[in-house]
Amino acid sequence: MQVGLVGLGKMGWNLLENMLSKGIDVTAFDSNDDIREKLMTTTARSAGTLKELVNSLSRPRIVWLMVPAGEATQDCIDQLCKLLNSDDILIDGGNSYYKDSIKHFQSLSIEKIHFFDVGTSGGISGARNGGNFMIGGPKELFSQIDPLFKKISAKDGYMYTGEAGSGHFLKMVHNGIEYGMMQAIGEGFEILDKSQFNYNNEAVAQVWNSGSVIRSWLIELAQKAFSEDKNLKQIKGIMHSSGEGAWTIEEAIRLHVPTPVISSALMTRYKSEENDSMAGKVVAALRNEFGGHPINKA
Repeated sequence: MQVGLVGLGKMGWNLLENMLSKGIDVTAFDSNDDIREKLMTTTARSAGTLKELVNSLSRPRIVWLMVPAGEATQDCIDQLCKLLNSDDILIDGGNSYYKDSIKHFQSLSIEKIHFFDVGTSGGISGARNGGNFMIGGPKELFSQIDPLFKKISAKDGYMYTGEAGSGHFLKMVHNGIEYGMMQAIGEGFEILDKSQFNYNNEAVAQVWNSGSVIRSWLIELAQKAFSEDKNLKQIKGIMHSSGEGAWTIEEAIRLHVPTPVISSALMTRYKSEENDSMAGKVVAALRNEFGGHPINKA
């Protein structure tokens, strides 16, 4: 199986290594010269341009985008629309807004190019060792990309979600839930921090993750973060947000669905830009652990 992969940031590079380890034939492109040079150390083919990438693939082609949502994704799709042929497949594996994905599906359909919107979860380690994918697009063509996802996903870690836009919509809601879960964990550790008891945060996370009701990967990541900095004093409690939480709340308002937990978690992230807190430190550390998201040093 051949795949053209565009975008080799933290997630894209690990996805590349995942694909190569599963015997997938990959041609990759990134606009960064240093990353393209690093690509020469792998078994993937390096393309100097999008045109070169497209021309290296056998038809019908599969091209996978792992670039930032918004302008960067739109620019890539505009260019690829002129380079791809009818019956080629374009996958957007970034965290694009689902309404943008519906528009991309419609515009590419005019050129008879098939578009799939894929919500990608599992963080950096998932991209490398077995990801989690939520896949929207034309059902009649899903069988053409099913073998690809079977190879690179965790066990039971991918799902065809339905029509165009449904993959990114599902990932959007997933990230809204993630906001609420991380905020609850952060608030819990802040209560411990302000109590009269001298808790070892790493040990607390370990015991919570050993058979308790709240055991989870996020608690495991909290333990890892506390093992490296026991009170997270080296970072500021600024919790950045990348947009999906806000989109989830916008949809909840449109659908008249009360979402007090997710809404509060998003507002707290905005507030964290003004105030430092232990809860903010925990959420910032969790985001850095699973996704390599930037943190602000204290």
